[in-house]
Amino acid sequence: MLTIKNLRKRYGNFQALDGLNLEVADGELFGFVGPNGAGKTTTLKILAGLLVPDEGEVEIGGLDVYSDGKELRRRIGYVPDFFGVYDNLKVSEYMEFFASCYGITGLQARTRCHTLLEQVRLEDKEDFFVDGLSRGMKQRLCLARALIHDPDLLILDEPTAGQDFRHYTEIMEFLRKLNERGVTVVMITH
Repeated sequence: MLTIKNLRKRYGNFQALDGLNLEVADGELFGFVGPNGAGKTTTLKILAGLLVPDEGEVEIGGLDVYSDGKELRRRIGYVPDFFGVYDNLKVSEYMEFFASCYGITGLQARTRCHTLLEQVRLEDKEDFFVDGLSRGMKQRLCLARALIHDPDLLILDEPTAGQDFRHYTEIMEFLRKLNERGVTVVMITH
């Protein structure tokens, strides 16, 4: 599913990545663990096509992250560490907006959005404005959003940060179930 070869990235004098090599198999649940500044978020941003490395190669499902970027965006879901949400939308509107970005509209979109919100335990928040959600709820909303188009690879930057223990275990169980269905999960966690 994922192959990284000799990945390097420098920010000024700081070497964030220095020759990273990694392979993650289809259907694997892979976690990056390391101290702040170890290059975890940089790596995920490169995988998502949001950051260009100084050197190295990245392939996802046999496709190059840069030359095949448009096709890859259809196959990956990404939840950043600091997620931007549209606070002035209701949760259901937020989800349907992102569904429409992938060509999912009408009844299909409403059904898919409701199902995902149930899976992340936010079904009772569909009519709430996003800015009224807690940080943990916004994080679960972003997880649901990243799954709207049924990606093969889910890239998560600290998906359990800000969660209490109960929600942490629910999210981890949810990720395990996704993984059992064949979704490859690459995540950063402490």
